[in-house]
Amino acid sequence: MRKCFKCSQKAQVYLPQHRLSLCKDHYLQWFDNRVEKTIKEFKMFKKEDKILVAVSGGKDSLSLWKALTNLGYQADGFYINLGIGEYSEKSEKLATAFSEKIGRPLYKISLKQEIMPIPEIKKHDSRPACSVCGTVKRYYMNKFAKDNGYKIIATGHNLDDEAAVLFSNTLNWSIEYLKRQYPVLPEEDGFIRKVKPLCKISEKESAMYAILSGIEYIEEECPFSEGATSIDYKIFLSQLEEKSPGTKLRFYSEFLRKMYPILQKSEEKPQLRPCKICGEPSINEICSVCSLKLKLKKQEEKA
Repeated sequence: MRKCFKCSQKAQVYLPQHRLSLCKDHYLQWFDNRVEKTIKEFKMFKKEDKILVAVSGGKDSLSLWKALTNLGYQADGFYINLGIGEYSEKSEKLATAFSEKIGRPLYKISLKQEIMPIPEIKKHDSRPACSVCGTVKRYYMNKFAKDNGYKIIATGHNLDDEAAVLFSNTLNWSIEYLKRQYPVLPEEDGFIRKVKPLCKISEKESAMYAILSGIEYIEEECPFSEGATSIDYKIFLSQLEEKSPGTKLRFYSEFLRKMYPILQKSEEKPQLRPCKICGEPSINEICSVCSLKLKLKKQEEKA
């Protein structure tokens, strides 16, 4: 029987990559401290900053929101109902219940009212649903944060997410994406600062925190994520992790330490301008979301 490293009580969690056994209370404490350490390491934000947490109803975003609240940060939630049937209904319900539980406000918008539900958009757009969804979510998160005085947008991307994206970008040598794969994207040209405080915390660690904290979260994956290559990469990296604990953290951390600084030396930032329709930052005269709206409107008129 493993004993807690801190108090010698029976351990409920064992972290092989850290060679650490912890009881429930000390694991929850370890998780919060790990989040705080990451925030300070990358200078993400300060106690006085207003933070908007992108909430999906899943374990990562809710665990992040709880940890930030425990640590004394002014963190409010922002939820986008994507209009994906029962999946969206359940995730919104869970996010709302959690907001009430921790006593922090949750702001919500619906794509059905703003533009069109994801399943409907997918019928008119040939891109993968995840690509369209990501574009739309980033747009509305940035716009809401800016309109409501938030300085920071915090997302629940965990180590598994970051390692899988890094693996994909390295396989394809997607230099422009690699240049931007950092836990902090600074505020500039109309974009709010975006941060990833869970970037060094694994998916399993996040799930254990949610379970031990009594957080009820949606366990189903988004229906549109089925068949995504990112899932295959996560499975492959998890197999490596099983054989050699710490592989994912080492892969990601060494990229940030060694390769990311080199990539920044050749950085050429694209010139951004305000979208002539909505005013949000864009590479083109009309931003991607406004272009999508125009495209959908034309197709509706033809129908």
